[in-house]
Amino acid sequence: MRDLTRIARGGNAPGLARQFAKLGGCLNPVRLEGTRLDVDGSTGEVLRAFSSHDTAAGCVLVRCGNRRASRCPACAETYRRDTYHLISAGLAGGKSVPDTVAAHPRVFATLTAPSFGPVHNRPGSGRPCRCGTRHHTDDPVLGSPLDADTYDYPAAVLWNAHAGALWARFTTLLRRALASELGLTRREFEQSARVSFAKVAEFQKRGAVHFHAVIRIDGPGRDTVTPPPPWATVELLDTAVRTAAARARVPGPESAGADVPERFAWGAQVDVRPIRTRAFDGGSPLTDRAVAAYIAKYATKGGEAVLGTLDHRIRLLAELAAHEMTDHARRLVETAWHLGARPELAELGLRRWAHMLGFRGHFSTKSRRYSTTLGLLRAARAAWCETKNRAAAAAAGAPLPDPDTTLVVASWTYTGSGLGAGEIWLARGATPDPDTAREALADLRTLEGEDA
Repeated sequence: MRDLTRIARGGNAPGLARQFAKLGGCLNPVRLEGTRLDVDGSTGEVLRAFSSHDTAAGCVLVRCGNRRASRCPACAETYRRDTYHLISAGLAGGKSVPDTVAAHPRVFATLTAPSFGPVHNRPGSGRPCRCGTRHHTDDPVLGSPLDADTYDYPAAVLWNAHAGALWARFTTLLRRALASELGLTRREFEQSARVSFAKVAEFQKRGAVHFHAVIRIDGPGRDTVTPPPPWATVELLDTAVRTAAARARVPGPESAGADVPERFAWGAQVDVRPIRTRAFDGGSPLTDRAVAAYIAKYATKGGEAVLGTLDHRIRLLAELAAHEMTDHARRLVETAWHLGARPELAELGLRRWAHMLGFRGHFSTKSRRYSTTLGLLRAARAAWCETKNRAAAAAAGAPLPDPDTTLVVASWTYTGSGLGAGEIWLARGATPDPDTAREALADLRTLEGEDA
């Protein structure tokens, strides 16, 4: 209430509401101070001048763009939608990808980690867990070890740390496996076909990452997506994925001691399913849209969404005392922290990634020509917004500088992030719908008339 009273006394509540509405719901924006000048390139005349001090907030507010829903739900939702379109374009076409890509052989593969010890789970066919209990889906013990003293925590953390390298090794062996199945050399295969993929990492409840991937066979075109050769089939791709997963190995750190595995490999559970289009799926739920939606939902989640771990790095292990998490998750973080102090494991940077249980790879990766990129999607959105803003300015009779002859001179300084308590309340009221925004502004106008 004190913060709201301060805003009301300043008389800038309506202007603040308009600024917050442009954030699209972001409650942790970046604050910038500075100026912008639009200068005529031929005469040097200043056509338009803007200063951040002239705004209601006294600064320019820019969306934080964080992908984690635990940090900023609004920006995370934008990230999720962009990821959906990125994956969907590689399955059904669009965004510079031809529609014929829907006829390419493609599979949805899931590669998991090996076992580090028995954990509480929900077996199929209605059977109880090894502990004798039929756990509910939201039972907090799911994923935790049956016996924490015998669970191999160091191996679990180190497997996470090597998962990215293991995936890279898998993609190399996948191309070799396809060439071998066809009786071709690696060079001959690359001259006739190309493997494209997009993958996402997901944390299981036991704290191990596993990968979901869309894998596709294309033609040999270097700059465009071309039809694959006649021999390319889903069955061939299925066999090659399973072969490559079984053969993939990466070595462990040298001279790391007896408690560190000598090499890391995928677990025995490898799932490969064909992806169908809506016209030929025969009622199967694994369509291109379903796969894109399934992968995109993990764009905004990390270990904090599954295990209740941290969504930010820690500087001291004592910081864990201020966070609620399961004993299993806490022990994984502690293991990563302690392993990070060992000189022979220093190159893994485990303390830096302790909040990610040792996983230091990217949430999602894709091959270069799988589909469009997040950067291109954001650039297209920015261009659309610029066109819309110029149209609105023209309709209002405002002068529009010529982008070909106008020089923009700008200087911005970062001054902080986030909003005050009263600003958050006002931003929430300014974003969802006009009715809620009007109620928030009416409350503030009431405060303006009070001698608080």
